[in-house]
Amino acid sequence: MTDDEPTGDANTQTAWPVELSGATETIVTTLGPNGRWNAAALGVFAGEPATAKTWGNTRTRRNFHRQGGGYVQFVDDPVVFTDAALSIFEVDDPILESAAAWARIEVERTDRGTEGDTEWEEWTLEPVESAIERETVPTIDRGFGAVIEATVAASRLTVDGYDESTLRERLTYCADVVDRAGSDREREALERVCELSTW
Repeated sequence: MTDDEPTGDANTQTAWPVELSGATETIVTTLGPNGRWNAAALGVFAGEPATAKTWGNTRTRRNFHRQGGGYVQFVDDPVVFTDAALSIFEVDDPILESAAAWARIEVERTDRGTEGDTEWEEWTLEPVESAIERETVPTIDRGFGAVIEATVAASRLTVDGYDESTLRERLTYCADVVDRAGSDREREALERVCELSTW
């Protein structure tokens, strides 16, 4: 643990800070060789233990190998999520200001393979410290969901094995949802999707 990592206090625990179900879209920060924390989108699959896959030779994959863990964070800011999903997003501290909750995790690779031309690795995620930073009343936001789907489609536009026309149709649909049902922040996030991808 480095000097700038959070230390345990009365508000921390050693379990996930939220109940996981299905695939939960999160941001993971991992410490890079430059001493900065790389923030990237990570789908966490519920289970005992929880799992995640890294696709390709990403900073997250390399940092998992180097460091053996990182910080999974639960955020509700669509712009922050978009930047983490589609750009090189590095920060000085492991916990993002937008994190409503976080878990410091230890990872272990359990499987690897290839899909098309892309190598993937599967990891188990074990929380060793976690905290809830703020609590909010849950809401269902179609605009935020559309931004998440747009980042997934945009990230696959240049990946062999995916049909580009299908992905572009999905992006157009997501943009329509954000236009009709999204907030200003979600519209800004969709603009970031356009800037950071080939869409």
